[in-house]
Amino acid sequence: MKEAKRRREGQWGLIMAVLAALIGGSTIFTAAVSWEALTSGKILTNLFSIVGEMFPPDPAIVGKLPKPIGETLAMSVMATLLAVLLSLPLAFLGAKTTCRSTAVRWAVKAVINALRTIPELIMAIIFVAAVGFGILPGILALGLHSVGMLGKFYAEAIERVDLGAIEAVEAVGGSRFHVILFGVIPQIITQVVDFTLYRWEYNFRASTVVGMVGAGGIGFALVSSLRLMQYQEVLAILIVVFGLVQLVDSFGNLIREKMLGKEEG
Repeated sequence: MKEAKRRREGQWGLIMAVLAALIGGSTIFTAAVSWEALTSGKILTNLFSIVGEMFPPDPAIVGKLPKPIGETLAMSVMATLLAVLLSLPLAFLGAKTTCRSTAVRWAVKAVINALRTIPELIMAIIFVAAVGFGILPGILALGLHSVGMLGKFYAEAIERVDLGAIEAVEAVGGSRFHVILFGVIPQIITQVVDFTLYRWEYNFRASTVVGMVGAGGIGFALVSSLRLMQYQEVLAILIVVFGLVQLVDSFGNLIREKMLGKEEG
């Protein structure tokens, strides 16, 4: 009991030391930052000036957005589909419940962590340079980055399943495939759908960002207006993006409610 208490105290001490080091290091670096622009009010003045130029929003740009909106939607859907197709096999190989090889699990988790570490914006820039402009770089960037997140969430869900169902399948002579199909998937399907919907909602928002580096969609239209300093068009596009995000989130919430209602029923 005392040994466990000492271990917990040691862990908390390590955490506090790391936090202190992070705060101290950040203080050293920010000490070199010039705060003159902030204290002189230049930031607020420039900000209010730009915001003032955005009003009123230019509705004429909205007629040019159907194609970019369709590209953004297609990018988010295809990226999420690609991520699901890659994440599920990796998750089963990375979870202790379904993979007995420690070496395989570590290798898979290393791949998942690597994909999660690289920001999708950096991936998008690389893919734009590799395959050119268009939504394909956005699909690849968002899809591969999503593998890093969904693979982690799926694997954790697999490791939390009830082992009794797995043992029951094995007791009647079920193979590893049968264990996954009848013992694991029925227990994680709701979580998989939930995680996937959240990721799709995120990918829709992120598709606007990757579009700004040449991956197509409404983000490309947004950055084009910004470069021309057409701030009234920028505000109109931002309003459209906000409305689309709300629609996507509402659709995802509707699916969750239907699933939970069916599950409870």
